[in-house]
Amino acid sequence: MNIDSISNGVVLDHIQAGRSMEIYRHLHLDQLDCQVAIIKNARSEHKGRKDIIKIDSPMELDLDVLGYIDKDITVNIIRDGKLKEKKHLELPRKLVNVIRCRNPRCITTAEPQLDAIFLLSDAHVYRCAYCETEESRQTP
Repeated sequence: MNIDSISNGVVLDHIQAGRSMEIYRHLHLDQLDCQVAIIKNARSEHKGRKDIIKIDSPMELDLDVLGYIDKDITVNIIRDGKLKEKKHLELPRKLVNVIRCRNPRCITTAEPQLDAIFLLSDAHVYRCAYCETEESRQTP
């Protein structure tokens, strides 16, 4: 299978196999007016299998969303056909409007205009800033 290289854009590499469509939805890539290639289950020496997303247009990415979904993603910024910058992600300490609180008594349920804020309490658990309800990171 051949997927053309991009001259100006972004390549999301080392995505955990099966997570590319979740990223596609969270980043609203369907609303872009450019080519977007999703490669699922590509062979990887380190992971066995991985997903890759190529976006053929420069754009700002929400690195907190990407870090929450999969902190092992590598963000490659391509300019004039060459790698300009490579970013490695980590779990964000704070998430705003990425996940919603499941607690029906939380203030965000009664007042949905409030930002849903979650804070990282340890390597895998986020807590609602208002009611401290736990939200575990999901794995596919």
